[in-house]
Amino acid sequence: MLHDKVAVIYGAGGAIGGAVARAFASDGARVFLTGRRRAAVEAVAADIVAAGGCAEADEVDALDEQAVDRHLRSVIDRAGRVDISFDAIGIPDANVVGVPLVELDAAQFSLPIAAYTTSYFLTARLAARHMIPNGSGVIMTVTALPARTGTRLNGGYGPAHAAKEALTRDLSVELAPQGIRVVGLRPHGMPETGTMKEVFDAKANGLTWDQFREFLANSSHARRVMALDELANTAAFMASDEASAMTGTTVNLTMGGVAD
Repeated sequence: MLHDKVAVIYGAGGAIGGAVARAFASDGARVFLTGRRRAAVEAVAADIVAAGGCAEADEVDALDEQAVDRHLRSVIDRAGRVDISFDAIGIPDANVVGVPLVELDAAQFSLPIAAYTTSYFLTARLAARHMIPNGSGVIMTVTALPARTGTRLNGGYGPAHAAKEALTRDLSVELAPQGIRVVGLRPHGMPETGTMKEVFDAKANGLTWDQFREFLANSSHARRVMALDELANTAAFMASDEASAMTGTTVNLTMGGVAD
C-alpha cells in the first residue's frame, strides 16, 4: 500500500513508533526513523533492513524545532520529498500518572500537555511546509482513550491527548484543501508498550500484572487487549491512498472501550 512513499517516524525507538515503522516498511515505504536515543532507533532500522526493507536512523529531539527542520531537509536531500509524518513520541509516565489531581503539582500536570502537543505541532507544521508544494501528504499521530473519557490518576495525560485530537482537526481543516490529510489513531491499553508497565506501577493499587491486563481487557467489547501489530497495520492503511477520504479524524481503536 505504501510503495515508493517516504515516511518520517518520530519516536521510532518506542514500542508504537517501532511497530508503525516496521509496518510502513513492510508495505513498501522508505522510512526515516528518529528518536532521542540513537541506539534504540538504530535497532529498529536494523530489523527493518534485515527483513528486506529500507530504513535509516537519526537522533532527533522532536521538541527541538531546529533539529526537526534540519532532519526534514536532510530527508528531502536523500529521498526527494516527505509523504508521511508520524508522531509517536512518548515521555516517561512514572512522574506523570498515579497522583490525584487535587494533590498534583502544576508543573507536573502541565508536563505531558506541553511535551505531547508541542512535538505534534512542530513535526506536523514543518512537514506540512514541505508537503504543500507537492499538493499531497499525510500527517499522523497517536493518542489514547483518556482523550475521550474520564480516567483516574492520569494527571495531564488525558488533556494532552484531547488537545492532540483537537489539533488533528484544526490542521486538517487548514491543510486538506492543499491535498494533505491529517489523521490520528486512538488505541487503549497495550501491555506490549513500556509505558503501560509504568502506568501499572503507578496505578495498580494492589493488582497483579495479570489482573491489571484483565482490567484493561474487560473495558473492551472484545474482552481482550489490543496488539501492537493491529495498531501498526491500521496506521499503514490510514497512511495509504486507500484511505484518501479520511482526514480530520481520530480512528477509534479502543475496541468499544469508548464510543464515538
